[in-house]
Amino acid sequence: MYRPGRVAPATRSLNPFLVGFIVVVGVVILAVTIGLLVYFLAYEQKPYFYQGSIRITNVEYTSQLESPSSQEYRTISKTIENMMNETFKASNLRRQFIRAHVVKIQQADQGVTATILLKFRFQGRNSGASMKSNIKRILNQLQNNAGSMTINPSTVEVESIPIEAAQEIFIKECGSRPELTTLSYERIQGGTRAKAGDWPWQASLQLNNVHLCGAVLISNTWLLSAAHCFSQSRDPRRWNVVFGYSLNSPEKRANVRRIIIHPNYSSNNFNDIALLELNSRITFTKNIHRICLPQANQNLLAGTTAYVTGWGAHSYGGGSVRILEQGELQIISNDDCNSREKYNGGILPSMICAGRPDGSVDACQGDSGGPLAMADSRQIWSVWGLVSFGVGCGQPNRPGVYTSVPFFRDWIREQTGI
Repeated sequence: MYRPGRVAPATRSLNPFLVGFIVVVGVVILAVTIGLLVYFLAYEQKPYFYQGSIRITNVEYTSQLESPSSQEYRTISKTIENMMNETFKASNLRRQFIRAHVVKIQQADQGVTATILLKFRFQGRNSGASMKSNIKRILNQLQNNAGSMTINPSTVEVESIPIEAAQEIFIKECGSRPELTTLSYERIQGGTRAKAGDWPWQASLQLNNVHLCGAVLISNTWLLSAAHCFSQSRDPRRWNVVFGYSLNSPEKRANVRRIIIHPNYSSNNFNDIALLELNSRITFTKNIHRICLPQANQNLLAGTTAYVTGWGAHSYGGGSVRILEQGELQIISNDDCNSREKYNGGILPSMICAGRPDGSVDACQGDSGGPLAMADSRQIWSVWGLVSFGVGCGQPNRPGVYTSVPFFRDWIREQTGI
């Protein structure tokens, strides 16, 4: 039998010049990778937080300074923050300084003590004890930008705190939230989807585990909602509250202990406000915490920007959505809202109108009881209204009507102590 002979295998060795080139390229890539790693570990700017305190000796403490939503608190805090900003922007830390935020104002032996959170971005190697001394030195210069305020430099204190501790401070403060992403006006009706933590005070009010209305967290045990949401049942055992932006994967469920309907509520939407007390305290997180309450009978300017949020339908008669939505509105004066082409005198002082002239953004069915929220100049958020009623959803000259929280502020305090 013929058997072919063994054929010598073809040569498969590489050209030595090619091998050398590959080795050099590999070494270069490895060196660049190591260099980048070392750079980012040693030189990348990272956020650092410091907590400081200053004594302002010529500001008299009043009860108004207990509330972050009061005009006096906002004015003094904004003045202090501006003073901090000017001082640090004129210092050798102007490139590293991000912002100053007043955490609280307390009574002192003379005047008030303001506690401030300071945020910087430093390279890792520059964030030690020397930086703390540098920050304190700059704080001692605050009087140069204090205007009419008198700062006692001997009372200035500063300490470095971990990012987690800074986050805890913001979580405990009412009305804090991440910066809003840019809103578009897609078809709340005409709103956009929210993300986790965007509106940490928003809650879903569920009857027999089915979403019916919105609610807003004002403490670790109390929520506000609309009274008309409880027309089917006032039995707290049938209700539960769900937190988190997604109804498909909620972050927290809570049981309701009691429901307090305003004693003068009537089915024609007068005094449309209710309080819910939870069975147990909510532990605040970055995605679940309270909003601020405005002062009693505080006025709103027409044209002010506000946001409504909820899981309501996209159109009248439609079903609820599963991901929280947000919509940007403008406050409409009650005089305008009472015009013949709008509500023809049906808007009371206990109500707020908000919407858009063309009706492109509006609350709808399933949004009832949810918040109409606004931020002040310090980006601290307060709930000014609760979704109450409207004519259809998104109709021109038929803006949404909201229960005025400032109008009922004293009643809320009487019932809750908040």
